[in-house]
Formats: sequence, C-alpha cells, structure tokens
Amino acid sequence: MKAVELSTVASTFQEIKNRAESGWQELWHSGKPVILVGTGTCGRAAGALDVLQAIRDEIGRQNLDCHLVEVGCMGHCYAEPIVIIAKPGYPPIAYGHVNPVIAERLIKDFILGDNPCLEFVLGALEKNELVPSFSEFPRAKYEKKVILKNCGYIDPEQIDHYIANGGYQAVAKVLEMSPEEVIDEVKKSGLRGMGGAGFPTGQKWEICRHARGRPKYVVCNGDEGDPGAFMDRTILESDPHSVLEGMVIAAYAVGARRGYIYVRAEYPLAVHRVRVALRQARELKLLGKNILGSDFSFDIELFQGSGAFVCGEETALIASLEGKPGIPYHRPPYPAVNGLYGKPTLINNVKTLAYLRSIIENGAGWFTGLGTEGRGGTAVFALAGKIVNTGLAEVPMGTTLRQLIFDVGSGIPDAKRFKAVQIGGPSGGCLPESALDLPIDFDSLRDAGAMMGSGGMVVLDEDDCMVEIARYFLEFTQRESCGLCTFCRLGTKQMLEALDEITKGKGKIEDIDMLTELAEDISAGSLCSLGKTAPNPVLSTLRYFRDEYEAHIKEGRCPALMCQELIAYYIIPERCERSCDACVGTCTVEAISTNKKRIKVIDQEKCVKCGTCLKACPPQYNAVVRLSPPDQVPASE
Repeated sequence: MKAVELSTVASTFQEIKNRAESGWQELWHSGKPVILVGTGTCGRAAGALDVLQAIRDEIGRQNLDCHLVEVGCMGHCYAEPIVIIAKPGYPPIAYGHVNPVIAERLIKDFILGDNPCLEFVLGALEKNELVPSFSEFPRAKYEKKVILKNCGYIDPEQIDHYIANGGYQAVAKVLEMSPEEVIDEVKKSGLRGMGGAGFPTGQKWEICRHARGRPKYVVCNGDEGDPGAFMDRTILESDPHSVLEGMVIAAYAVGARRGYIYVRAEYPLAVHRVRVALRQARELKLLGKNILGSDFSFDIELFQGSGAFVCGEETALIASLEGKPGIPYHRPPYPAVNGLYGKPTLINNVKTLAYLRSIIENGAGWFTGLGTEGRGGTAVFALAGKIVNTGLAEVPMGTTLRQLIFDVGSGIPDAKRFKAVQIGGPSGGCLPESALDLPIDFDSLRDAGAMMGSGGMVVLDEDDCMVEIARYFLEFTQRESCGLCTFCRLGTKQMLEALDEITKGKGKIEDIDMLTELAEDISAGSLCSLGKTAPNPVLSTLRYFRDEYEAHIKEGRCPALMCQELIAYYIIPERCERSCDACVGTCTVEAISTNKKRIKVIDQEKCVKCGTCLKACPPQYNAVVRLSPPDQVPASE
C-alpha cells in the first residue's frame, strides 16, 4: 500500500477514534451516575426488560440526570438480571437478581441517597481507564477475558463504545501490513479453530490465500446449536463489532472482498444487533468500499439459518448459503480451496474471529503467553447443568477442569456429589471425577475421550444416570443427522435403540460390545464431523461408567434412580403424617389415595413417575421414597 494511502488510513481512523473516545469520556467522567443494565438473552429471560423500564420510569419521576445504558451479558448468567451502578465517589457496584422493586429502591436509596443497598450486591468492580472489571471477585484470578472483555460493559449498539475501547485499531494496523505478514502473525499465535475441529487458523488462511479462483469469500460460522451452549450468541449480542473486525482482518489476509455472517434465526437479538453493527460500520467506512480510505474493499451480508444442527459443519453451511439443503459433501477439496459457489472460502467460528483483534494489537507472543507452555490462548465455556454459577467463563488454556467447575463455577449445588462433566457439545465425551485435574486444551481433552468442541460444558451430579445421558445426547445427534451417510443414518439409530432398551431394563450384556463396535464403525465411515463424533458420549460413558450399564442390564437397576422404567415411588406408612395431604394435592394423575388410617398409598398402575410427590413431601417427614428396581418394596420401620 502506498505511503499516501497509509497516511489516509491513519488520519481517517484517528479522527474516528478521537470522536469515540470523547463520547466515552463524557459517559464515564461527566460526574453523572452511570447505570448499566444487562439486556442479553439471558437477562431478558430473567426479566431484564422490566427492570430497565422500572429504572427508566423512576429516573423520569425523580427527574434525575444520569446515563442509562443497555449492555450485553458479562457471563454471570446465574445472577441475572444484573445492574451496574457507577456513582461518583463510589466504585462501580454490580447488583444481581434485580427485579423492578429492587431497581426502584436502588434509584431512591443509592442514586438519590448514600445507601448502596449491600444486601443486593453481587460484587464491587474496579474502574480502570476503560471498562469496569470484577478484579477482586473470587473467580477473577482464574479468568482471563480476551474475547469477553467488553461483554456486559459496553452498549453493543453503539459503535463508539467499541472503538473507544480499542475497537478497529487492529484493522487500521493490518492495512499497514502485507497480507503475508498478517497470516504469519496468526500462525505464530497458534490460534486454532474454536468451532470444534481445532484446525490451525493461520494454516487455513494460508491455504485460502494461495488458492486459485476469484472471488474469495470469508464466512463467519455462527450456527451454534449445541444443547447448553451459548458462547457465540453472547458475543454476537454483546460485542458484535469484535466479530466484524475479525472478518475484515481475515478478508484482508486471504484476499476476499465479500463475507457472510451465518446466524441461526432462533437468535433474534443477535440478528438485530449484528444488523445494527453492520450499518454503523458501513457509515464510518469500516466496511464497504475503500475501508478507511485504503484501496481495500470488503462488505458483509447477514444470512439467517433455519436451525439445522448439521449446518454447523462447514460444507453443510456452504450448501445452506447457496440455497440448497444443508447436507455435507465429501472433502477434499476443502472449502478453503473450493467452497461457496466453487470459490475459495475461509470459514471461521465466531470466537476464532473475535480473538483476531487482540492478537494483532498485542502480538502473537502475548497470545501464546496467556496459557501454560504449549497451551497458549484462552478457552471460553458455557457452564450449564448441575453447577452453582451457570454462565460464561473465559480461562487460560491449561486451567484444570477442577478449577473451572469448583473455583469459577462454585461447584455443585445442594451439597450433591460431582459425577461427571459432559464437555464439547452433544458430540463430546463425559469425563469422571478422576479427570478433574486434567488441563484444558485440545489435545488433553481428546486423549481423555472428550473434545474442546465449541465450548459447551454440562456438569452432572450423583442424580444423573450416565446411560440416560449418553442416550439423550445420541438422540439429539441422531435426530439432527442429515441422513446422507448410511453409517450415521442407520448406525446411530441402532445404537439409540439399544440404549433405549438398556434404560428400560431390557438390554443384554452383549449390547455393550455391539455399541462399541457400532461406534467405531460410525466414526470411521461417516462423511462429516457430526457422524464421526456422534458416538463419543456412548464411548466415553462405556469407558468410565461401564458399571452403570451392567447394573441396568444385569440387575434391572438404575443406580442414579433416573430411568423411569427402572424406578418406583412408595410411601413409608410409619413416616407418613396423617394430617398432611401435600403429596395428594400435587399428584396430577390422582395416583395417591388415603386409606382408612389416613395413610397415603401410591397406585403403581396409575403412577407416571414424575416425582412431584417426592418434592412435595415435607423434609421433616421424608415419607416418599424412590427405589430401583421398581419392585423393591421398602421395609416398614
């Protein structure tokens, strides 16, 4: 690029940056209170929009002069709705589980008065020169936020907030570099694809750069469909410009002029905020023709997928973009050589693209130094299931599963015992307690029988049956199979039928060997990664929890008391309080009756084993019990 063009790029971006920083300083240093309300999907599900309206109404009634800002999700989903108040003279304070009544009180007692309402405080934040952060929060010492650093602290619909916090600085920088230099920096960083495959990002870029054919395309894979996974959605909702900036950098490196963001239509808020971000980036010449006055042009189109899980596989995604059924095709050739419309196409995951800004700004050495030796960078996980602090966490590579689950996620609720963690999405594996000290990275997890995947993590406790868990995830992948491969279409169906029989106590011991053999055949013979990895939950549970399979088959017993065909509910007469009718009132099928002595009895023919009677029975009586095998009648006391 010519010197005059470089000068134009620098001056153009500096003008944009100065204006953005001026607005940001006005927000945080005007002497007015700043109120941030998290309105991501998780916050909205918990009632954040009602909280936002309550705050807006109270500000109007009190005629207050303050800044009210909608932000995304900071990752503490367990505490939503979350409100952060930064009042002059106080550190920014985050409040959790806020409802409209609490919101009004915060305005009256804290904004108007000097009572910070400590009973609602989630944590105090450190205010640096840019955004607040939970630096003193107990889990903060285990976290290292790179791609989540803006989430929950900036307005995702205000491009100036993003630019004021360093946004698009990397684009201005790469325009002063050659494409080869950009690719080399990404290669040296060791960044790998965060969508599941873990392929070296720089290597994929290099292949696409040197592939013959024009035009070239860059595609962002935002088709996140894993049960319990919401990392990509959160980034698109909370910091969409980080993804757009990553796409611009990638396009410059490989020589693309057009890109697509593929987002499933079930993410309406993400779709809306990406649309806003695209419009704002074009207005500032950060997208479109002659970006920042340079000779580089690149624009992005938003494409909404229809929700097929298989479209997360890159060749199926390409077929969907072309208007065809989302069915994978055989590779090679790979999309980087022959992709969308038969042209070289670079496909990267949302998280992969969001990392690029920080890698370009800080250098490859900085990124590799985030983790432990040989395990550079960070990993983002969606913590779900039987864990106290559900939500998002970003930790350095090399962090152990124990640290992530017990120190970041605060362990298992209700004093239950940890049993396993299902990691890597529906195609991931289930790892037992003995694997808790395993360092988190692509290779360690693969060797243990799991996978990094896209970052979904479901924690399981003593009440979870590992046979049923394997059946559940296999049912999902079997249902989402496109049906093209015989191994995947029929093999997973046979495996699912065998697991169904085992969970009903009708399995045979030889089913275990059959499941293993089928799993290996499906992995070897399937065309795409959905089929190749679909058996992972079965293989991993057979590897670590074989005794549970044998209990189901040999004893007709579910050790976790989870499989409905193998359990029954009884009421112990000596414990039943005659004046209590809690179980009777909650039974939806009227399976519980009262005899002449006012003792409750469950009709096993009517009982649907929903467990509501067990939950309804007062703990001081503990009269309702759940037993397996179902014909095991409890002894009277």
